[in-house]
Amino acid sequence: MNSLFRDRRLHYLMTANTFSSVGTGITMIAIPWLFMKKHGGETMFGIITTTLTVIMFLLTPTVGMWIDRVSRKTLLLAGEASGFIIVSSFAFIGTSGNEYYPWQLAILFASGSLYYFLFYPTMFAFTQEIFEREQYETLNGIMEIQGQLATVLAGGLASVMLGKVAFHWLLWLDAFTYFVAFFCLSLISYRRTRQATTIVPFWNKFTEGYRYMRKHPSLFWFFLASFMPFIGVMMTNYLHPIYIADVLKEDSSVYGTQSMIYGIGAALAGAIVPFLIRRMGTAASVLLNVGMYAFGVTMFFVWREPFLFYVFVVLTAFGNAGARVARSSLMMAVVPNDKIGRVDSLFRALGFMIRFLLLGAFTGLVATGHLLLPYAILSGLLFLALWIVWKLSEITNKSNISEAS
Repeated sequence: MNSLFRDRRLHYLMTANTFSSVGTGITMIAIPWLFMKKHGGETMFGIITTTLTVIMFLLTPTVGMWIDRVSRKTLLLAGEASGFIIVSSFAFIGTSGNEYYPWQLAILFASGSLYYFLFYPTMFAFTQEIFEREQYETLNGIMEIQGQLATVLAGGLASVMLGKVAFHWLLWLDAFTYFVAFFCLSLISYRRTRQATTIVPFWNKFTEGYRYMRKHPSLFWFFLASFMPFIGVMMTNYLHPIYIADVLKEDSSVYGTQSMIYGIGAALAGAIVPFLIRRMGTAASVLLNVGMYAFGVTMFFVWREPFLFYVFVVLTAFGNAGARVARSSLMMAVVPNDKIGRVDSLFRALGFMIRFLLLGAFTGLVATGHLLLPYAILSGLLFLALWIVWKLSEITNKSNISEAS
C-alpha cells in the first residue's frame, strides 16, 4: 500500500482528476442554471439531456472498442485537449462581450457530458493497465474519495460564484483546469502493454464484451446486479427533490444539505471499503454494500422524517460508493485488460437502458400523484439484485480465482 502512495503516477492522476472534475463540475452546474433563466429553458434543457442520453447509449459500444484498441493515455489526453479548445473558444466569445445563445450553451453542455462519457471508462481501463492487481482495492478507494471531494468542492465553488462571477470567467477557469489535467496526464510514463497481433473482423471486436460475458454468465449477472445501486442513485437524483418538497414538506435547504451529506457518506466508503475487502473478500463486500443500499432506499418510504432522511442518505451513499469500489476492484481483477473497455461498456449500455425504462415509469407515477410507489419499486428491484449477488457470491469468488490464474 505504501508503494502506491509513493507512486508518482497516482499523484499525477489525482491532481489531473481533481482539477478536471472541479472545473467541468462548475460549468456543468452553471449551464442548467443559465438555461432556467431563458424563456422555455426547462423544455430545451430536457430535450438536450434526452438527446444526449440517446447518443451516449448508441455510442457506448464504439467507445468501449476504442478504449481497447487505442492507447488509453492518448484517449485521455485527447479528451483534455478537446475540452480545452472548446471551452476556451466559448470563453473568448463571452470575453468579447457577446451573450451566450441557447445553442452555444447546448454545445458546451454536450461537450462536458461527452467528456465525462469518454473519461471515466477510459480512466478505469487505464488504471487497471498501469497499476498492479494487489493495488486495485486501495486505488479504487482513493479515487472514490477524490471524486466525492471534487464534487463537493465544485458544488461549493459553484454556489459561491454563480450569479456573482460572469459565466465566461467560469469557462476560463474550466479551460485552465483542462490544461492542468492535460499536463499532469502527459507526465505519466506509459507504454501500451496489450497489442492486437491478429486481424479480427470489426464485428467481432465490436461485440467482444458481450461474447466474453456470455462465456461467464454468473459473472455477468453478478456485475449487472451489483450495478443496480448506481442506477438507484440516478433515479433518486430525480425523486429526492420531489420527495423533500411533497412528502417531507421541507424547503430546498434540505436538498442542498443532503447533497453534502451524501458526499461525506460516499467518501467514508472510499476510506473503509478497501479494508473490508481485505477482511471479508471482494464478493462479500459487494454483497454487504448492495444490501446497505437496498435497506436505505426501502427506509425512504417506511420512515418519512427529515432527520432519518439524512441517516438513510448516508446509508445509500456508503452502499453505492462501497459497492462501486468493490465491484470495480473485482472487474479489474477478473476481466482481461484487452477486453475491459468493451465489457465495461456493455454494462454501461444496459444501465442506460434500465434508466430509460425506470425514468419513464417513475415520471408517469409521479405525475399521477404516486410519489412513494417509485421508491417501493426501486426497493423491490434492489432486493432482487441483492438476492442475485448473494446467490452468485461463492461462484464469483471461484471464477475470480480461476480467471486470475
